Amino acid sequence: MSERYHHSEEMLERALKTVPLGSQTFSKSKTQYPMGVSPFFIQRGKGSRVWDVDGNEYIDFINSLAAITLGYCDPDVDAAVRAQLDDGVIFSLPHPLEMQVAEQIVKLVPCAEKVRFGKNGSDATAGAIRISRAFTNRDHVAVCGYHGWQDWYIGTTARNRGVPQATRDLSHTWTYNDIGSLAKLFQEYPGQIAAVILEPMNVTEPLPGFLEEVKALAHKHGALLIFDETVTGFRYAVGGAQQHFGVTPDLATFGKGLANGYPVSAVTGRADVMQLMEEVFFSFTFGGETLSLAAALATMKKLETEPVTDTLYKQGRKVIDGLKSRIAAAGAEDFLGTAGNPTWNFFLIKDTAKYSQWQIKTLFLQEMFARGILTIGSHNMSYSHSDADLGKLFNAYDEVIPMLVEGVRQNKLESMLRCEPLQPLFKVR
Repeated sequence: MSERYHHSEEMLERALKTVPLGSQTFSKSKTQYPMGVSPFFIQRGKGSRVWDVDGNEYIDFINSLAAITLGYCDPDVDAAVRAQLDDGVIFSLPHPLEMQVAEQIVKLVPCAEKVRFGKNGSDATAGAIRISRAFTNRDHVAVCGYHGWQDWYIGTTARNRGVPQATRDLSHTWTYNDIGSLAKLFQEYPGQIAAVILEPMNVTEPLPGFLEEVKALAHKHGALLIFDETVTGFRYAVGGAQQHFGVTPDLATFGKGLANGYPVSAVTGRADVMQLMEEVFFSFTFGGETLSLAAALATMKKLETEPVTDTLYKQGRKVIDGLKSRIAAAGAEDFLGTAGNPTWNFFLIKDTAKYSQWQIKTLFLQEMFARGILTIGSHNMSYSHSDADLGKLFNAYDEVIPMLVEGVRQNKLESMLRCEPLQPLFKVR
């Protein structure tokens, strides 16, 4: 048992007795954090920083899988939640906040005319698919990107155990920035595709005209276009990636940054489609839970009145530029790189002749964690990331990138690892 992560490892051993994987979320579990060199439990957070159960401090660039946009324990958001707590959390009839938050989303998001709430991004994407099927009277779906745990999507991945084959047969994957791959699906399933769903961007920028082509092709074949903005919403722009790229979908789904980490998601879009929510069953006991709605309203108002998005871009561009220069200086551009939008950008690791990206990533995580940087290879920027935080990030990269190069070039990566290498979960992007 490691000294630095002693309590984390003890807690993981205990948690595994009652919780599969020791975590409620695959991406937060031991599948993503190498044993012996990783923290497994966080005790608290404030601003850009978190502290694990062993008391180790980190600058957090995971930000709860991009759910934290403003920073941990944002004072304005938490004040709104505390005030609402005095009135109550859930009631026997709707609270006015349901309407007020819906109105704010309609105000900010280009496609939004009506809104329904869920608790997770998976709720929202599943709801969007269901009403698309109801609206078009079709069953098949064209899928690109990651869209959560529900059967209709996860059946397309390697994590498809428990999903009926009949369900899996209705969802079909296509390739981002390859309009021909989508056109092929419409040829193979003529008049049968209800919706085209994609993340408007994740790692790669859309090619010029690509999103417009997707929309035109979907509409040509009578399908609805759904943007899954669970990550990009309230991050790429106040109105999401659809505002950033100037392409308005029929429906869009939001979560994560909508409430700075409080559990709420939304399906929104054209009024004629959304009106079907009066017939399609999409209903949650906790769909109108007021603490998360109060957090959402406070978050959106802060996004409107403060330079949150501008700051995410400014700081994120510094990260990308700083990484590019360091990778080039190390002569490592053959296996290291950067990608993504400045607000959600990636440190990319490729396979080499001798080592897989997972072996190299394990060494990367081992050394970044030891230097007080919490990352899984992405930089999910928050409003609270200061220049001092970026300075510490770059100090870590100044030491870790040369280590990765040394391990790869001198074929000694195994001897540099103090743990077993990670194994891939499943490829989603």
